[in-house]
Amino acid sequence: MNTLENLYSRKSIRSYNGENITEAELKEILKAACAAPVGRAKYETLTLTVISNADYLSRWEEATAVFADAPGLHPFYGAPTVILVSSIVPPAPQDNVSYSNAAIIVQNMALAAVELGIGACHIWGAVRALNESPELIRELNLPDEMVPCCAIALGHMDEKYVLRAVQDDRIRTDYMR
Repeated sequence: MNTLENLYSRKSIRSYNGENITEAELKEILKAACAAPVGRAKYETLTLTVISNADYLSRWEEATAVFADAPGLHPFYGAPTVILVSSIVPPAPQDNVSYSNAAIIVQNMALAAVELGIGACHIWGAVRALNESPELIRELNLPDEMVPCCAIALGHMDEKYVLRAVQDDRIRTDYMR
């Protein structure tokens, strides 16, 4: 698949068949994460945590449902693996770099997932809930100063990625010439 086909096929997958990704697929997705550009090449400010422990994911989902006041919420949609991206987050105004780095890393992993035919969904709200749950954070054994920023849910799916028409005017675009 070429890059533009990959971009125009990518979408959030919210239905998984329960089959986990293989070690080879995980390795490729993690390699894509490591290929992401990071502000000032400060890769040491980031940590990836691969979570496939069903009990932990279930408790994280429960904490998210309580946080969001949405009983029955399942923000991972049955995906058997979630990769959490954490970063050292400096005070404002530099904090946006940490979140931008994490988002770019997740997008790289999502694009690799499309190439491999693996379902992927960016995770934001559940990460916000995670940050409000000190007991769940402790279980992650993150290095000091690391703050969960965003995540990606991954797993096999029954659907296929297909090239879709993308409206080129979906986002307001202003020009300053």
